[in-house]
Amino acid sequence: MTALPDWMRPPRAEGWFAEDLDRLPEAPRHTELIDGALVFMMSPQRSWHGRVVTNLTVGLADQAPDGVEVEREMTIRLDRRNRPEPDLLVTTASFDPDRTWFAPEDVMLVVEVISPESEHRDTTVKLRKYAEAGIKHYWLVEDEGGQTIAHVYELDEPTKTYVSTGIFRGKLELSVPFAITIALDSLFRGKR
Repeated sequence: MTALPDWMRPPRAEGWFAEDLDRLPEAPRHTELIDGALVFMMSPQRSWHGRVVTNLTVGLADQAPDGVEVEREMTIRLDRRNRPEPDLLVTTASFDPDRTWFAPEDVMLVVEVISPESEHRDTTVKLRKYAEAGIKHYWLVEDEGGQTIAHVYELDEPTKTYVSTGIFRGKLELSVPFAITIALDSLFRGKR
């Protein structure tokens, strides 16, 4: 059995804390913290995933009102032991070139583009954690037999859980968190 490199060993018995991620230069890109454990994206991404994330980022940024920013692959510090990294997020926080994470109260929307490696975390663990942190909107985007579809959720404040507001095929048209129209069928082909 191969010994773990020193940087992979938790710095304390309780595991990792959110601030530890900023002190792990050896960690692979897309390292997340879930319940005090480091989670690495180790499998290669499909071309579909990369194109959908890129085109969603551009499409949302083009439609975002003043004071709203779209970021991809940045962590959200949900609490001391959770700092997940969604594929993209929409935030009201001002641009800061040195930022390494966002606070949940500054995040309006989280989007996860499902890949086989992350499907369970995206559809169960992260869905619950983002809702409990009070993030108002959550989208899961997936490839359904060659068709890009979006599952859209909105936060039910009293229960701190997400409720489905629709499954969109072909075209995603919403009025919240701002007016959005996305041609889902063309996200993979590069046209929004």
